Amino acid sequence: MLSFSANLSMLFTEVEFLERFGRAAKCGFRAVECQFPYSYAIDAIDEQLDRHQLSLVLHNLPPGDWSKGERGIACLPDRIGEFQDSVGRAIEYASRLRCPQLNCLAGLAPEGMSRDRLRTTFIDNLRFAADKMKQAGLTLLIEPLNTRDTPRFFLHTPAEAVGIINDVGRDNLRLQFDAFHTHVMEGDVVAALNRNRAHIGHVQIADDPGRHEPGTGQIDFPSFFQALDRTAYAGWIGCEYVPSGVTEDSLAWLSAYFSFPSSAS
Repeated sequence: MLSFSANLSMLFTEVEFLERFGRAAKCGFRAVECQFPYSYAIDAIDEQLDRHQLSLVLHNLPPGDWSKGERGIACLPDRIGEFQDSVGRAIEYASRLRCPQLNCLAGLAPEGMSRDRLRTTFIDNLRFAADKMKQAGLTLLIEPLNTRDTPRFFLHTPAEAVGIINDVGRDNLRLQFDAFHTHVMEGDVVAALNRNRAHIGHVQIADDPGRHEPGTGQIDFPSFFQALDRTAYAGWIGCEYVPSGVTEDSLAWLSAYFSFPSSAS
């Protein structure tokens, strides 16, 4: 049976972040995830999780300065100290909020810097982070982003990510498989899923093009979900999409997988 989590950085943005927990619970979700919780006090998030009986199943490491276009710092040789500090901050949030896994964004490749140097830095930083997270009982994830939307991002395909995972050599480092990014890069998300299934720790979904809810684009989500079911995937599937309208209206596709409370609207 498949389990879906609501990404509160993308869904229910009609209301302020801390109000989204209640909206998600009202729609039947029992788990949530978010991109970056660091603008909010840990206790305020924890109160929302407890009030609405929700589990937080994923958030990202700090990404650098997102407002200036940074998309992670893990591959940047001149940001190693900052990266190591960010690992400690992420572990603090995850541990206090009982979040079992953290996603590490690789970052944008600077112009003129060799890929080998960036790769070495990324691997060393991932070893550092994975070791610290192992001590805290946490899983570390890495996620490829597509070249169309994030052309300079260091990591573009699941195969590249698996190569990094193998070279890092830590058993708590896994692949975050995003159907949207994978479809942009490879087209056949089911084939990509099957090739990389042994390394997948978390799944996220959005349709392509548009990054809206399943059913609005070209991805064959019924086949994708059937493939996940066949492989006995037991993790969460994060709904990380931009709703094409009001969030609640965009959830109709989920009725095939769980029933919405009658009060949801």
